[in-house]
Amino acid sequence: MTTSALDETRTGGDEQPQPQEGIGAGRAFSWLLVVCGALGLLASWVIVIDKFKLLEDPNFVPGCSLNPIISCGNIMKSAQSHVFGFPNPMIGMVAYPVVICVGAGILAGARYRRWFWLGLQGGTLFGVGFVTWLQYQSLYSIGSLCLWCSLAWVITIALFWYTGVHNIKHGVIPVPERARDLILEFHWVVPVLWYGIIATLILTRWWSYWSTLL
Repeated sequence: MTTSALDETRTGGDEQPQPQEGIGAGRAFSWLLVVCGALGLLASWVIVIDKFKLLEDPNFVPGCSLNPIISCGNIMKSAQSHVFGFPNPMIGMVAYPVVICVGAGILAGARYRRWFWLGLQGGTLFGVGFVTWLQYQSLYSIGSLCLWCSLAWVITIALFWYTGVHNIKHGVIPVPERARDLILEFHWVVPVLWYGIIATLILTRWWSYWSTLL
């Protein structure tokens, strides 16, 4: 259930504004949801289209298959690409538009109840857990990277972390005051370290290949 900024205005006469219900969010977080949702939807759309083309023509080479390491084709042909019985990016085709709508709603003045924010946190937790498993499979089982998949990894991590920061800030997820202050002040540290670890794993996994390009 949501209420909008319109509910804050007088309806006429001597009626007083009704108190707002639910929890809103700042513009920065709202735009993060919209932009990340749009980029995730784009990545999912491109992968799904290329997957259909690959099913039609087994010899089709996706545009992001650049070399033996960066090869979307290898990823799409793997068993891990349809772990639930359908192409993985179809999950993104459903999930990312929801993220866009949530962000757009907040920009329009919507406020959501605690259960809604916990639901969003749960969804992003599933997403970040799934992409972490896919990262491991790409690096150590399939042995290839997909640029569009990598974009989805980056987006999902950002959505999970900053949804958590928002929920901690507004008390949806209770934490000690000291921890809350540290998270809000140094919120950038976790994603920077997270992305750095992934980049390091990629470099070390194929160091012999990268070194030949130097």
